[in-house]
Amino acid sequence: MIPLDLDLVSAAHSGGVHNGTVTTSEPGEEQRRLAAADAGPGAAEHAWRDWGPYLAERAWGTVREDYSETGDAWNSFPHDQARSRAYRWNEDGMAGFCDLDQNWCLSLALWNGVDPILKERMFGLTSLEGNHGEDVKEYWWYTDATPTHSWNSWRYHYPQDPFPYDELVATNAARNRDEPEYELVDTGVFDDGKYWVVTVDYAKEGPHELLMRVTVKNAGSETATLRVLPTFWFRNTWSWGTPGVTAPKLEADGDAIIAHSTRAGMLRLEDVASSGDEGPTALFCDNESNTQRLWGNSGPAYPKDGINDHVVSGSATVNPAREGTKAALDYEVTLGPGESRVIRVRLSDAAASGPAAPLDATAFDQTVATRSAEADEFWAAVTPADATADEARVLRQAQAGLLWSKQFYHYDVTRWLSGDITEPPPPTGRALVRNGDWPHLKAHDVLLMPDTWEYPWFASWDLAFHCVTLAHIDARFAKDQLILLLREWYLHPSGQLPAYEWNFGDVNPPTHAWAALQVFEVDGGTDFEFLERVFHKLSMNFTWWTNTKGGGEDSVFGGGFMGLDNIAPLNRSTLPTSVGTLEQADSTAWMAMYALDLLNIALKLAAHDGVYEDVAITFAEHFLRISAAQNASGMWDDQDAYFYDMLHLNDGREVSLRVQSLVGLVPVLASLMLKDSEIAMLPDFVRRVGWFIDNNPSQAASFQTKGGVEGADPSGPNGPGHLLALVPPDRLVRILTNVFDEKGLLSAHGIRGISAVHREHPFVVDVGGVPARVDYEPAESTTGMFGGNSNWRGPVWFPLNVLLIEALRTYETHSPGEVEVEFPVGSGTRMTLGHAADALSDRLVSLFLPAADGARPSDARYPLLSRDPLWAQNVLFYEYFDGDTGEGLGASHQTGWTAAVAHLLLTRHRSPVPRRSLPRPANASSQSSGAPESGACESPPTS
Repeated sequence: MIPLDLDLVSAAHSGGVHNGTVTTSEPGEEQRRLAAADAGPGAAEHAWRDWGPYLAERAWGTVREDYSETGDAWNSFPHDQARSRAYRWNEDGMAGFCDLDQNWCLSLALWNGVDPILKERMFGLTSLEGNHGEDVKEYWWYTDATPTHSWNSWRYHYPQDPFPYDELVATNAARNRDEPEYELVDTGVFDDGKYWVVTVDYAKEGPHELLMRVTVKNAGSETATLRVLPTFWFRNTWSWGTPGVTAPKLEADGDAIIAHSTRAGMLRLEDVASSGDEGPTALFCDNESNTQRLWGNSGPAYPKDGINDHVVSGSATVNPAREGTKAALDYEVTLGPGESRVIRVRLSDAAASGPAAPLDATAFDQTVATRSAEADEFWAAVTPADATADEARVLRQAQAGLLWSKQFYHYDVTRWLSGDITEPPPPTGRALVRNGDWPHLKAHDVLLMPDTWEYPWFASWDLAFHCVTLAHIDARFAKDQLILLLREWYLHPSGQLPAYEWNFGDVNPPTHAWAALQVFEVDGGTDFEFLERVFHKLSMNFTWWTNTKGGGEDSVFGGGFMGLDNIAPLNRSTLPTSVGTLEQADSTAWMAMYALDLLNIALKLAAHDGVYEDVAITFAEHFLRISAAQNASGMWDDQDAYFYDMLHLNDGREVSLRVQSLVGLVPVLASLMLKDSEIAMLPDFVRRVGWFIDNNPSQAASFQTKGGVEGADPSGPNGPGHLLALVPPDRLVRILTNVFDEKGLLSAHGIRGISAVHREHPFVVDVGGVPARVDYEPAESTTGMFGGNSNWRGPVWFPLNVLLIEALRTYETHSPGEVEVEFPVGSGTRMTLGHAADALSDRLVSLFLPAADGARPSDARYPLLSRDPLWAQNVLFYEYFDGDTGEGLGASHQTGWTAAVAHLLLTRHRSPVPRRSLPRPANASSQSSGAPESGACESPPTS
């Protein structure tokens, strides 16, 4: 039985603190606005979230816009059509704002006088055009934001010479996977400072009054002219035959633009000029497809690209009647070297009480200055007092990028499959290409997205990390996001969570429960209604996993690549049954972690409602079975002290896929500390789990009991408790010897996807007569597996690093200061698990901080990005990072999960026991990493 003193009297768990988040005693203006927004819906003064940066940087090339038979989304709606073709499901633009339903959109367009098209949206390469997958080829930054979007700031560097569209396409097409991507800086367009620095600041006067300040600076050495076009339009909802939807209208009112809409009411867009400034010209067209250009058919006289054609080539394609559904205020700005110009635009709600009061430039600037100062106040209250100026900048811009990544997401799968009334029916068989099993999914929401250009759609396991980070500044929105994906219009009736737009039926790691617990604690640990709402749906999802991906008598799971794409030597999602079966170390461990997270939620709920005690017992037993199965299976290699996938071939052979990678590290994540003081009021849970352990002794290894320190506070860190962990402490220390070896998995900037040992010792296995190989690839992928647009075979990724850090802190709570590891291996420095977590966290943070030479490791490939004064203060957040150098790779605005650097900054330095140094071993330089021997790596073992 569990040795628990049932007479122990302790208050039930009632929550924690805002982990690492510093708050002031008196709320600032942004905190008050946030509280008002949380109190809604209702009065208009509560509607601070109604208008926000919910406009994507890219809507072309998405699944939603793909009506082809083959599912070739990139070529079905390419960039070249984007300026001319009306979107069906959402809109895109630069530095864009819109309302919650995206009835209207406001963004920026630019023209340098030499480009063939207006710069209305960011340019990038499609999946087949890039030698390493799709990739944006522009430089912009999300420099600031507040949770209510009372203040948002954005920056873009626009070349003055012709934008090298064709050169970027041709050069990247000529390169192979062994060569780096050809980036915009490589073309030389920023040489000699020949570019425009364009910043857009949004400041809200009220929930429905938006000030847009555009500042342009000539960074070049010659006088140059730029056309600046703040552009307003209605999303096209009227062309698809939706009953009751009528076309809205824009019309001129002097120098202003008036918007009329049954959905959005009446709005007014106007210039706010300084004395002596030359006012803009209002240009109008319609947000309708240019059918003549696209398909050779007659169509509207003033189509979607009418303003583009008029500005670029002087065409008579803007409506002389000054009306339409798309309009722009056209400013022509000529500046000498180093000169700047400010453009001021106001958008206001004119429906309720008529036009807003007149506003001059002085009052405009005062509001902008006030909102900027309030943003400074807000971030000063959030930022830890010990953060350096560089760390504070990283934290603020990471969160800003996450706030800018809120996007309007509209996708009715049934209608997408069947087509619209006014359009030709889509080709038959589209349901067999993707998402045909998800006809219930009807999304019409604002969602946190991984990236506004490369991933302008939700991804469920990415969203978990988004919410954990965002909870530090807007817990209400983070909780609503986690609840949203569990609602009936997302969650499949079977209980499956939709994975991501390209394939809702794919499988990604089940991190929702972990995220819910993190958000719950960050928010103060008191919102049990939130936990209860997510728990019931997550229980359905857990059941789906056990019914479809394993968990039978042996409690071992499969499940595809589980979010780690090409990390294995073979495609773990499509192994033919004729070859054999694959037991996956990470899949089984993810499910053990999931069971523990649901157990944790159930125990917190049971402290307030006893009906959850039975459910807690169920998930405890689930975990113990799964954990025992994984530890007893061939996946654990005692000689290497690591977990490996196990391939069971139909010819009777069993092959251990002995690749030291994140796959074998996932088991460490499954851990939960239970204090006796927390479960003392749940006697049935205590008795049942004790009985289960007594009657299943083989599963006892995953249940570690700790007696309290004599005289210590029973509810404190030295009180009695129990550690439920897939990896018991003795195995954990052995695994960490591999993980913290700089010749293996540990890099200067975090844990690599695959051990660097495999650089010289690749692993090769014969699968059905075909050799499959894995070696260490620190940067971009050299394989086309999963499209070739990411690589888990060596680079540093934030998600698994963050989860490992949290797991180490959980182990630390079991035995504070008692377990020490050498970090890094061979250094002679030993530290507690908590300090190892902090040391790993510091390495990840260092990716974004200036090194000794002044360059950020993530931007080190191009000195311009982190050393030039006009660039250096702007931080890019990449998708993943070179395992050797830390260079940023993949999507450059991946402020979805890479924004977790802010979470690390807000939760570090929590462990109470300091590190200590020991004499460096004489043979430290040649210490074994614990990796498989070279011979074992070069050929597969046999049974």
